[in-house]
Amino acid sequence: MTEAAKSTIDQSEVDRFSAMAAEWWSPTGKFKPLHKFNPVRLTYIRDHACENFGRDPKSARPLEGLRVLDIGCGGGLLSEPVARMGASVVGADPSEKNIGIASTHAKASGVPVDYRAATAEQLAEAGETFDIVLNMEVVEHVADVEFFLSTCAKMVRPGGLMFVATINRTMKAAALAIFAAENVLRWLPRGTHQYEKLVRPEEIEKPLAANGLAIIARTGVFYSPLQDRWNLSKDMDVNYMLLAKRAG
Repeated sequence: MTEAAKSTIDQSEVDRFSAMAAEWWSPTGKFKPLHKFNPVRLTYIRDHACENFGRDPKSARPLEGLRVLDIGCGGGLLSEPVARMGASVVGADPSEKNIGIASTHAKASGVPVDYRAATAEQLAEAGETFDIVLNMEVVEHVADVEFFLSTCAKMVRPGGLMFVATINRTMKAAALAIFAAENVLRWLPRGTHQYEKLVRPEEIEKPLAANGLAIIARTGVFYSPLQDRWNLSKDMDVNYMLLAKRAG
């Protein structure tokens, strides 16, 4: 298949999340885990972005002047807070329903986000480039991980960053992130994740390296029941985040 004919879209995944679109902004709904996950990933994004671009993470708008792509943005749970940090945010998702929910919420909140019902390949073909690409909890839902990551990598400007968050393909992840999360704790609807679509770190690093991005940081993320929050960890066997940079 030629690159022009390829697609990153898994329509069954788009349909699954479109069906739940109305619940994106409910902290007790089907996206409750993402609401819980937001503080740790937002802090990680802010701190590393500030370090890379020479900003003060304690300032009111630490990402002022930076152009950010939130690919697979869903209802905008990351797009809005990143925009509040001062970034110029493009939130892209192939689901028209998700973009509708995200746009309505942003308008009501008074947060400027450029939401688009678009795919990564459409943005890349249009010549879009960004200082930061947020690729958070998306790669495990696309049709072609390598093509998707390669496409996203092409949009990272010189000196820019890509953040990737996903779930490792390990038996530990199968037990905790799928079976326990979906069947025991009922954090997620059944079928949200399929084991064979989970992605190992090296499967992310290879296509990024082939497109000029080098991994500069990595961390595991785990949920603490006692604290009722997510924390960073050295253990990357289940949830993890990678940070890649293009040389300036």
